[in-house]
Amino acid sequence: MDFFKGKTLVISGGTRGIGRAIIEKFAQKGVNIAFTYNSNGDLARDIEKELSDKYGIKIKSYPLNILEPQTYKELFLEIDKDFDRVDFFISNAIISGRAVVGGYTKFMRLKPRGINNIFTATVNAFVVGAQEAAKRMQLIGGGSIISISSTGNLVYIENYAGHGTCKAAVEAMVRYAATELGEFGIRVNAVSGGPIETDALRAFTNYEEVKEQTAKLSPLGRMGEPKDLAGACLFLCSPHASWVTGHTFIIDGGTTFK
Repeated sequence: MDFFKGKTLVISGGTRGIGRAIIEKFAQKGVNIAFTYNSNGDLARDIEKELSDKYGIKIKSYPLNILEPQTYKELFLEIDKDFDRVDFFISNAIISGRAVVGGYTKFMRLKPRGINNIFTATVNAFVVGAQEAAKRMQLIGGGSIISISSTGNLVYIENYAGHGTCKAAVEAMVRYAATELGEFGIRVNAVSGGPIETDALRAFTNYEEVKEQTAKLSPLGRMGEPKDLAGACLFLCSPHASWVTGHTFIIDGGTTFK
């Protein structure tokens, strides 16, 4: 019997980009999925039907404002009504637009509100979501928790100081969580992507420059794609990664070396 079949993934932000690629990858393996969306409920329901029909899995979407991470508690209670277990949790959702004003900018223009919003969506949301997931994983003898991160905390990206600093913070939090949850059979890791072709990246003011430079720097000669991170997440949730915890898995096409 396949290891993944019948297990349940909870992931924040599953309608677009990296999150959408992740749920597709897990659905292919027979994993049941609870995913969140911010505002586009119609798109979320379309994805539910598509993947349910295509792979025969149980899948349901739930609204979540990632800037209100305390609502994860109520969210998981709703998930409990629809799913009988939680095996994997991936903290993926991010914020953009007005919420990052003062956070996505040059260092001298950074504002506390923008930075605080990014920190809330990145670190606080990971903490509360992982706590709720871990409570349920303890009941079944373990599980795997992942935070999506970015190599923007290792290399300079224009206007990325707020995001990069918060990504560094969530990677530190991952290590602490891994150390304290290991006794319950729960592994905690981060997947850190180099520039990945997503709507969020396209919103960068220097998107074309980043895309060109990434392809130039990578020995593989291309920009990263959401499916590249999805494969890493599947590996970290699999038995092949049973002794991997407290680490950041860098998926960057070799760009951080050059």
